[in-house]
This record gives sequence, C-alpha cells and structure tokens, in this order.
Amino acid sequence: MKVFFETLGCPKNFYDTENAEGILEADGFEICDAPEEADFVVVNTCGFINDAKTESIERIFEMAQVKRDDAKLVVSGCLSKRYAKELFEEMPEADAFVGVNEYEKLPEILRWLSENPGERKVLCENGYDEILKPMPRKLGENPYTATLKIAEGCDNVCAYCIIPFIRGGYRSKRMEDVVAEAESLAEAGCRELILIAQDVTCYGLDLYGEYSLDKLLRKLCRIDGIRWIRLMYCYDDRITDELIETIASEDKICNYLDIPIQHASDAVLSAMNRRSNKADLIAKLEKIRNAIPDIRIRTTLITGFPGETEEDHEELLEFVEEQKFARLGVFAYSMEEGTLAGEMENQVDEDIKARRLDEIMRTQLEISLENNRSLIGQVIFTSDRELKPGDIVNVKISDAFDYDLTGEVC
Repeated sequence: MKVFFETLGCPKNFYDTENAEGILEADGFEICDAPEEADFVVVNTCGFINDAKTESIERIFEMAQVKRDDAKLVVSGCLSKRYAKELFEEMPEADAFVGVNEYEKLPEILRWLSENPGERKVLCENGYDEILKPMPRKLGENPYTATLKIAEGCDNVCAYCIIPFIRGGYRSKRMEDVVAEAESLAEAGCRELILIAQDVTCYGLDLYGEYSLDKLLRKLCRIDGIRWIRLMYCYDDRITDELIETIASEDKICNYLDIPIQHASDAVLSAMNRRSNKADLIAKLEKIRNAIPDIRIRTTLITGFPGETEEDHEELLEFVEEQKFARLGVFAYSMEEGTLAGEMENQVDEDIKARRLDEIMRTQLEISLENNRSLIGQVIFTSDRELKPGDIVNVKISDAFDYDLTGEVC
C-alpha cells in the first residue's frame, strides 16, 4: 500500500514526517511522491497560530480534491491534536485524525481504515513516553543537511504559546541515542547537522539533572563526516558559560545561534511570562559576542502583544537598531484560545500590529544590508574537495543585497 505525506509548519514537523515514513516503510508500506498515486494521503499539519491553521485547513481540502476517490485521507500533527473533535465533526472529507504522539501507531491505523471502509477514527492521546526514544527515519535523496530532534515538548509557560498543550512536557532523547542517530546520518552523507527541539538549551535537564547541551555537542563533534553543527531554538537564560565555551572552541559548531527573544520591553516580557528582562538579554548577548566575535545571531520577535504600548514598541525598535541581529523575523501576535494571553484585556488592534511589524522589518532591512555588505570580499565556506552535490566549498562574496548574497567559487 502506498502513502503520500504533505507536511506543513516548522522543521520539527518535517522531522516527524520522516519518522512516520520510516515507521511505515519498516512495516511494509511504500512512500510515494504524488497524492494521486497513494492509497493513503497524510497531511501533517501546523496549528501554532491562526495563519498556520488556515493554511493547514486549506491544504487538507486541497488533498481531498486531488486524491483518488478510494484513497483514505489522514490528518496528523499539531492542528489535529489541538482540534481533533471539532475537525472530526466538521471535516467529513478526512477519514482519521492522529496527534503528534501516535506516529508509531500509523501502520495499525492505516490497516484499520483499509479493513473498515466507511469508518472513521480519532487517535489523539494525551499520554506520551517520559523519555524521547529513537524511531526509524526515512531520509530524502540528498541528506547533506539534516535536522536531528534532541528533545520534544516544553515546560515553559509562555503566555502566548499553546505548544506545551499540543506536544506535552519536555523530555530529552538519551545522549547515546542522539549520537547513534547522528552517526547514521553521517554515514548517509550528512555534512551539516541541525539540532532542533522546542528549546535545545534545556537538553538533558530531565535525564541528567543539569543542562547538558555542551556535553552532547562535544560528542557530536567527534563524529567523522559531520562538518557543521547548527543550533536552533536557544533560550537566552539557558545559554550557559559552558555552552558558550564549547561553541567558541569547537570548529565544527557554526558560529550561529537562533535565540527567539520575543521582545525587549520589561513590561511586555513580564506579561509574556518570559524569564529574562532587557538587562538580562543585553548582558547575555554581550557575553556571547565577546566570547565569539564573529557570531551570527538570529532572533524572532512578537509585536502587538496584549497591552503593548507605543513606548514598548519604540523600545523594541531601539533595541533592534542597537543589537544589529544578523537575521530577524517578526510575528504579529495571534490570539490563541487556551493560552494565558488569549484571555488578556487590552488586545492590540490588527492595523496597529501590522504597522508595528512593518516598522520593525524596515529597520531590520537596513541592518541586514549593512551586515551583508560587511561580508563582501570574505571567504565564508571551506572545502578542499571537488564540486559535487553535498560538498562544502570556498565562496568569495562579490555583492550584497537586503537579504541575499552573491559570490564566486574560489
């Protein structure tokens, strides 16, 4: 039986799809590249904010139209977990709804659908394994860059976020299992390893009683074949001195950090239930840059959070101008049911959110151009191998634009 996956959302969702495909292949199913060929079409959805929910719903209906009449349609992922009962009632086009912790049961679910024509199923359980265990995984044809999920879930209670409800509490993958998966990725041709989790900097606290990302990184740096290691989703207050020293001293770890700080106004940060204040953020960013002078820091912000004033917004703009982040993205606050912020008064008007978002991005546009121009004439990649897919090569930057660079292979 053939299965097609349509995946939306963040890298964690795409990683889940690769696990699901690996589980199904190990059970005798065939993964195909076109929904028209499939006996089962699985849409792995995102349900984080309103725009993502809308896109997921639209894609479900699109897949319902293009699949064969006799093929089954399965909805999985965050949207399914969050709204399974409502979707089951309002979306008869779908035959089953599966949450984020049920991918191991997909072979059983698909066979049940095949053996029970006309029947529908919901499987979105609240329970999950306390320790994140390894699963089979199907890689793409060119796995030169690959993600590796080192933990699942989240214990933070950020006021705007529904993720702890969707994905459960934080649980780390055992260090030996992470290393084994990284070794298998290297054998498959991976050169750049991207570590992901809801918060990679919390890694190991549940298993080993201390933040252990630095120890994990040193083990991963010993793996032959892996040339770059990149960190995504780092919480500033959990970036320890040991982690900074590890990044600074290990050549394989990219001098790049993704730190979603969300805001710079103490009043807004407090309302968001973030643990840091502006002074903390400035001190941590300064410490990182002093230890790793050529570090590139990426961040994300939320504008228009409930109660955000013009003074808060101006403070955030000033912070962006001062910090000159290498990359910056901004989300307009999305009011989500089930979150603390969704119940707050002083919701900000949508037009004001849009205007503030535009002002931040216009500010960052100038910073990005300045940052990119500073790279002209520099070599930013290294390799001594002949050019072929997956190689890392020397490139000399010849021109810079707002968000793009052009260069020539040296």
